[in-house]
Amino acid sequence: MTSKKTTSAPENRRQFLQKSAAAVVGVMIVPRHVLGKGFVAPSDKLNIGAVGCGGKALVNIKQAYNDGSDNIAALCDVDDRMAEKFRVQFPKAPYYHDYREMLDKEGKNLDAVIVTTPDHMHYKVGIAAMEMGKHVYIEKPLAKDIWEVRQLTEAAKKYRVVTQMGNQGSSGDGTRLTEAIVQSGMIGDVDTVEVWTNRPIWPQGVKSPKDRGESQPVPPEVKWDLWLGTAPYRDYHEAYMPFRWRGYWDFGTGALGDMGCHFMDVPFRTLKLGYPTSVECSVGAVYADFYKEAFFDDVCPPSSSIHLKFPAAARGGKEISMSWYDGGIRSKLPEGCDYNGVFSSHHGGMMFIGSKGIVSAELFGDNPKLWPEAKFKGVALPKPTRPLVEGGSDGHQQQWVKACKEGYGAYTSSDFSQSGPLAESVLMGNLAVRSFQYREPKEKGGFDFPGRQKLLWDGKNMKITNFAPANQFVKREYRNF
Repeated sequence: MTSKKTTSAPENRRQFLQKSAAAVVGVMIVPRHVLGKGFVAPSDKLNIGAVGCGGKALVNIKQAYNDGSDNIAALCDVDDRMAEKFRVQFPKAPYYHDYREMLDKEGKNLDAVIVTTPDHMHYKVGIAAMEMGKHVYIEKPLAKDIWEVRQLTEAAKKYRVVTQMGNQGSSGDGTRLTEAIVQSGMIGDVDTVEVWTNRPIWPQGVKSPKDRGESQPVPPEVKWDLWLGTAPYRDYHEAYMPFRWRGYWDFGTGALGDMGCHFMDVPFRTLKLGYPTSVECSVGAVYADFYKEAFFDDVCPPSSSIHLKFPAAARGGKEISMSWYDGGIRSKLPEGCDYNGVFSSHHGGMMFIGSKGIVSAELFGDNPKLWPEAKFKGVALPKPTRPLVEGGSDGHQQQWVKACKEGYGAYTSSDFSQSGPLAESVLMGNLAVRSFQYREPKEKGGFDFPGRQKLLWDGKNMKITNFAPANQFVKREYRNF
């Protein structure tokens, strides 16, 4: 991706400083209120608010803070147990349970916000920060549904803020090398991509406590109503938190939402894919009493295979098929390949299948290999053309921090103009799964499964054109809390 700047865009940090050099000679720090929205003075530290202090936040906050190079100015979490470590490390940072209160009281002191909550709260927190002119770093898969992702993508342009999605592999060297190999034409025209993961590593395909009629007392450290946030109300149970929320549709996006933006990012940007035109899937069955309740629609399935089609017009070449597999399902390997020989990582992998050969790679595009081996033995690999990131995937958060200081238009590996369409395509897979699980109301036939079909997608208008019930999964309803 190449950042585009127009003459009508606000000045970035470098332009501002060049024009103002005479006025600021001898001045080391320019106050934020002088610089205005989105500006951070060159020697100043970025003041960061963190919403969510557990899970991936343990990496996000640490890397953004960078041993004090920047400032964690406010903390927010609905679970005091998750926040304890950072409250001790940053005792001067005000601590909140409600992100709205944090933004209201600390907004004037913040330059940027990191969002590391369960998926169902990404959009609400992210859009609130962006509307205040704050730069944002939001964990993958950016948001819970397609409509939310589209809104965040458009808001980044509207409010002219620096953005980054938390798929750190997009800053890695492996992504860039695999991209360069495929784009060099070494394997010819690619028409098929196969991707798979070892996820889920949390419960999926189980009967939820809600369906079992079970509940537990809320721990004193947990603000349960705030944790539920936009999701429909249900009683507390330890089965949901921490981390295990990923397997429940009200909160998470399953194995695909967890890993899709890591694995699919590589082919998506390498092949310059746009919105898919169709999606279909099959899923592992979740049976209770087959004759009464065929699927538990509260939980993600134990396994799935998802098949997306992307139009030729996106590249001026062939239509591309991309397939995703999780829950122990893997794609068939081409003749002469075996899983031990192709992949050393247990996380999963990907293959680009072209007219002249195959490229395999692992998580983040690492360890790319060309097949068949005999054909490509001794062949020199092309050099990456996309800018390398200091620290590779470990520098993903710092790349965003530095871009925030430079201002809107500064390059980040996964800004929302790139990661938004990617996340929409990933979530298209979940739309297909939800539609696959969909049952017509009993008055319309009950346990027939009309969603088991190829769904045709109008990406521009975010609409399934051949199965209306599927559109309920494009945008969800929010609970007032």
